Formats: sequence, structure tokens, C-alpha cells
Amino acid sequence: MGRPGLSRRQILGGIGGLTVAGSFGFAALGSGADALASDADTRVRYWNLFSGGDGANMIAMLDSFRKEHPDIDVKDSTLQWGNPFYTKLAMAAAGNRAPELGVMHLGRVAGFSPGRLLDPWDMNLLAKYGVRKEDYNPELWNRGVIDGKLYALPLDIHVQLCYYRKDVLKKAGLLDADGRMIEVTSTGDWFDVLKKAKKVQKKGLQTIGLWTNDQNFQWWFFVAFYTQLGGEWFNDERTEVLFDADKATQVLEFLRRHVTDGYVIPGAPTGEQFINGAPFTWEGNWSVPVFSGAELDYGAIPLPPVFGKKATHAESHSFVLPHQGNRGGATNEGAHELAAYVVKHALQWAAGGHIPAYTPNLSTPAYKKLTPQNEYVSAMDHQATEPKVWFAGSTGVLAQDLGPMVVSSTMGSAKPAAVGARMKKELGKLLASKNPMDGKTAAQGGAVA
Repeated sequence: MGRPGLSRRQILGGIGGLTVAGSFGFAALGSGADALASDADTRVRYWNLFSGGDGANMIAMLDSFRKEHPDIDVKDSTLQWGNPFYTKLAMAAAGNRAPELGVMHLGRVAGFSPGRLLDPWDMNLLAKYGVRKEDYNPELWNRGVIDGKLYALPLDIHVQLCYYRKDVLKKAGLLDADGRMIEVTSTGDWFDVLKKAKKVQKKGLQTIGLWTNDQNFQWWFFVAFYTQLGGEWFNDERTEVLFDADKATQVLEFLRRHVTDGYVIPGAPTGEQFINGAPFTWEGNWSVPVFSGAELDYGAIPLPPVFGKKATHAESHSFVLPHQGNRGGATNEGAHELAAYVVKHALQWAAGGHIPAYTPNLSTPAYKKLTPQNEYVSAMDHQATEPKVWFAGSTGVLAQDLGPMVVSSTMGSAKPAAVGARMKKELGKLLASKNPMDGKTAAQGGAVA
């Protein structure tokens, strides 16, 4: 059966009501008009959203691949991170001008119309190049499976971490015999730690950076602690909201207390404060190169299990196959080979703070020597992720709608209990809404692995 087409209006509406003036410049990226490299037989066009340190690490891995595979000409293009990237990728796939290989956040895959805008991976080709389901954390692998087919091949997980200054915590008596932060297993333990750290920290600094005004970070923190409480989102059929407003209120009150007890300076630059001597900051693992580059005496652990269960927010950069009407042949195999190579050679990627998804990397002597990466690698087994629905994922509708609500509670403009109730009501609206990409609700969209 043929695939029903998507109109330009559908796609632009489905990316979240964006203003996308000038976003149709994807044509040059996907035209394939440029000549093959001199020794190459096959071209693989690859779109990604990596800039800064991540971009440099990705380029290093691509250069290694090019050196070892001169028969494959990799044409990589870096596009703007966030919704502009997804807009261009959707337009290219709908217009049959898609690259052979792309990158997506794993949480966005369920909403990207798998089977229409994304093609499934060929498991035999992946196995040919050394990548198997058994080489992955099962939960992570299954997040990329829609209707029984793999649509996303994870490269990493990137997680929210609790960074701590060892020099400050040592003065406060908060390091264990191995020189790492003492264990925290309750909210009482956590606020006791903050109280002790505050007594020895430099004056004029906050005790912890929490990104109190940032809807994305506040949302990520909420997801982590709500998961620690065993909170649910929807039933398996995606027909009923199971969100627990009481548990949500506990999390919101916990976040709010950091402000009311004076441990946070709202709006303060979290990274700068940490570099200048603040005892703690909660940041993504992508800050590792920044803090290591500043030559700090620091460590990093997953967000503390203050509600008893280990869980820290996690997302994943994943390789995808944007839909091509004539996908197959040498270019498709080249895309599989390139993705498998990068996944298997992700130690360079780990240097940027990300945890490699291909688990054999984690047991290598080289990875075990990385600090502080070796301190938080356990996060792979304790991932707190958004629900698998079309409106979730990085910069998705769910974060855009509920993130500001969390901020309002943390900052004190709304009561935690009221916000918890509002969140549940909004989840009901989202569950009943249709994905503009394909006109299906979450219950109809094949979200279950």
C-alpha cells in the first residue's frame, strides 16, 4: 500500500506552531548535486544538530570514519538545534529530498510519523556492521521501537546531574572515604547536606544552581523526581490519564523549598556561580567539558534519590532514517554502516559528557578512566524519561505546556497543589489531541513498543 502524503501546511502545524520563515533552505543540503569525493563510490548525506563541543567531537568521529572508509563520501550538514531542525527534516522527508541519515532526540520519534517521515532500520544490516539489540540497555532500545520496528538507533543518553565542588564539601564533611559526595536517600538528607554546605561556602554565592527560571530544566527536574516517586502518566493504551497530582505536589514543594529556604538565588548564572565556588549545581552532562576545562576540583552524580528510588532525567541522541521513496541500495547500506561505526566508536563522544548507548563501550578501560563520567555511568540503568507519546520529547509540546507551570510553582507565583491539578488537566487535553503530522491521538499512534 502507498503512503499517504503530508502537505506543507500539516508539517508546519505539526512542529508546534513555529514561525519558520527562511526554513526552506534545506534544498541545497539534500540536493546531492555536489561531486563525490575522489575515491568514493557512495555518498551518504547526514544531517545533525550538533554544535560547540558536541559538533567538534562528531566531526572527529566522522573524520575517522572517512579515513577508514574512503569508498563512502560523507556529506554532513549541521542545522540549528531545536524545532527549526525538526521542521527542515520533516519538510525534506515529505518532499522526498531527505538525507540518507539524520539525528533526532529519542523522545520525539513517536511524534514524527514513523512509517511516513521515518523509515525503519534494517536489523540485518545493523548486525552486519556489529550492532545488535543485545548491545543496548533494553529500556533504551525499546524506546526507539514503534509498531514492532526500530525507528531510532540510540547514540547516547544525556542526563541531568548533581555537580558538586569537592573542595567545598570536604570543608563541610560531606565527602566519603573515596572522596565522593556522601549518599543521600531522602529529602531530609538532602536539605541537611545543603545546610552544611551553606555554612562553609563563599559569601555572595548561592548554595545550588537550579535554573529556576528555565522551563526546560525545571521540567526535566520534575520528570526525574516524579519518576522517583513512582508516578505514572497514562495507561498502556494511552486512553486514560494516570498522573498523580498529589505526587506532583510533593515534587513541586520540594523544588520550591530550595528558594524559600534561601539555597537558590533566582536568576543567578548557575554555571558561573559553580565555577566561582558555589557548592552545587544541577546541569546536564554536557557541562562536563566546561567544568573540566575550568580545572575545578569537582564530581558529578545522577540527581540524588531524595524520594527513595534512583531516577534521573534522561534523553537520547539517536540516528534515524528520514523517509526516502527509493530508500535502498548502496546509499542506504552506507547510512547503516556510518551509524553503526559512530555508535561503536563513541568514546570520543563520551568525552563530551554523554553516556554511550552501545554498552560494550562502557566496559572498556578507556571509558572507566574518564572522570567524572565513571561516577554517573549508573544513570544508564535509572533513566527517568517522558511518556512515549507524540507530544513528548526535547522541546516538544509537553515540555512547552507543563514546563512553565513548574517554573511558576518553583518561583512562587502559583501554589504547588494548584499547579499539580493544572498539570493533570492539561495532560488530559493533550491525550485527547491529535498529532498534526498524521491526525492520530496518542492512543492511535503506535506508541507502545
